[in-house]
Amino acid sequence: MIRLTAVVVWSLALAGCANLWQSVAGPAHDEGAPREERESRQVVELIGYAQRVAGLQADEQQRELNASSQIFAKDRGAYGRVRLALVLSLPGTPFCDEPKAVGLLDPLVSKEAAGPMQQFAGLLHAQINERVREQRRATQLKEQLDALKDVERKIIEREQARPR
Repeated sequence: MIRLTAVVVWSLALAGCANLWQSVAGPAHDEGAPREERESRQVVELIGYAQRVAGLQADEQQRELNASSQIFAKDRGAYGRVRLALVLSLPGTPFCDEPKAVGLLDPLVSKEAAGPMQQFAGLLHAQINERVREQRRATQLKEQLDALKDVERKIIEREQARPR
């Protein structure tokens, strides 16, 4: 339930960013408008896709991963990269591979974020990297806690072994 809530909140935040971009990139940015409009529609489509896939059962999510992988294999453009990265970064899925998702997005964020798709890729890249950092920090804290528990256990064993 927490995972689904996090995905929904994450998706709504991304949808808000896409809607904000559409209002900002309106008539004032007419040069290159067809490409920007197409990319804006694709970003909104990808957000809806991520929301839909997050709500699927595990076997259906696996099918979507396979479909997204096939799309990316045929066309290594921005749309295919972001779509596959979205699926790979879904939290709690057995195939979640955030480092691979970041790798897919790297070529899009290394360029100046010119269009909506690159901006969305940059946002997704930053969010995935933040989750990876948080997971590393949680792992470090768990290891420190385990080490402290081990020290505590050894102290208790020494105290119990000491003659009275």
